Amino acid sequence: MPLLVSRWGKCDLRIIATLIDLETGEGISLHNLMPGLREVIVASGIENGFVTVTSQHTTTAIAINEDEERLREDVKRFLTRLIPPEDRYFHNDIAARDCPPDEPENAHSHLAAMLLGGSEVIPLTNGELVLGQYQSVMLYELDGPRRRKVGVQVVGE
Repeated sequence: MPLLVSRWGKCDLRIIATLIDLETGEGISLHNLMPGLREVIVASGIENGFVTVTSQHTTTAIAINEDEERLREDVKRFLTRLIPPEDRYFHNDIAARDCPPDEPENAHSHLAAMLLGGSEVIPLTNGELVLGQYQSVMLYELDGPRRRKVGVQVVGE
């Protein structure tokens, strides 16, 4: 593998930050962010660098995976078995917390988000995200339906 050497001197580093806004589905749902990310990258004019994608919510996650219908269903089933919504969680004791009375019992969603992670950093080369053939950047909704925001930052030149 060839060694990549940084050049010294003038660098036209730019940083473009924006949000992708979307409506999510019921319960656990997966949403492919690739169309919105491609749009942001093109608008940024940045060809080489990296893109950070960050969840703006504690009950959503960002992860790279395949966007395939059966796999989306497998993910829902797996997370529900791993962290059953009906189990007892301290966070779900709404009466013991200082929160609005209509606060959802969603401890399972927070735990799943913690396991999946809240962000991804993806290299950008020649205006394209460097991902494998079947990889997509996905938003994992864990407590929907809701209106969600995903932070996107394109850094490079």
